[in-house]
Amino acid sequence: MPVLNYKHLHYFWMIAKSGGVAKASERLHVTPQSISGQIRLLEENVGAPLFRRVGRNLELTETGRMVYEYADRAFSAGEELQEALREAPGARQSSFKVGVSTAVGRSFAYRILQPALTLEHPPRLICREGKLTDLLAELSVNRLDLVISDRPADTSFNIRGFNHLLGQCGIAFLASAPLAGRLRSNFPRSLDGAPMLLHGADSALRQRLMRWLEQQGVRPRIVAEFDDTALLKAFGQEGAGAFVAPVLVADQIALQFEVERFGETADVVDQIYAISGERRLTNRAVVAISQAARNVTFA
Repeated sequence: MPVLNYKHLHYFWMIAKSGGVAKASERLHVTPQSISGQIRLLEENVGAPLFRRVGRNLELTETGRMVYEYADRAFSAGEELQEALREAPGARQSSFKVGVSTAVGRSFAYRILQPALTLEHPPRLICREGKLTDLLAELSVNRLDLVISDRPADTSFNIRGFNHLLGQCGIAFLASAPLAGRLRSNFPRSLDGAPMLLHGADSALRQRLMRWLEQQGVRPRIVAEFDDTALLKAFGQEGAGAFVAPVLVADQIALQFEVERFGETADVVDQIYAISGERRLTNRAVVAISQAARNVTFA
């Protein structure tokens, strides 16, 4: 079993994070030749190459990607510790690390997480956005305290997580003013053949919306689909197609993106889940989020 030299591992992490030996040498104040020599020793210790050269760039090998995942956890935690220690003892904050699924709109995510910021001694909120599968993997190794998602974690994820339904609401249909003007009359029949922008395949709302459209006997013309909800709204703002959003934040979205609501339905619901690593919610920030969601946001 190889015994890892953590100095070599740190050099490797800096190269992968910086994008090359030259940039890593600048950050580490070490010559490129010295770094390259240390990486060769690490590869001999690991027993496999960690980088491959593609043109002028370095790319991680399969072994390199695995080593980087572990190194990133270790050294990122060390950087967070250093940052916390630099603060004055009386001003140090606990951190609250939350993963937000790309399927959850950013306006909605802020509405859900905002109660954590209004606590008497609020934690430092660290938000990470990504696909639900990736966020649950982070939750499973305690790199996240909570995941906010539009669907629960189920057995298909092979990750232990406890689902807490925060609430649900209907959806509104929005579009640029000219398109909304055409679609407002005879809604939802007006959606038949109309240009529409969809959330990506990771979205539970998309599946419910498509079932509802089929029940209504309408078939919109799907123009594009997006994992990034902000990009979807930007396309909607330019008139590329109609899109949906939770009714709770529809007016805010309409104002921000200069679009108009032209219809809504309570038959399609957007759900919000908090997924934690513990069955009983004890983290004070999570408790504040849960209570506000049930008593205020979705009341």
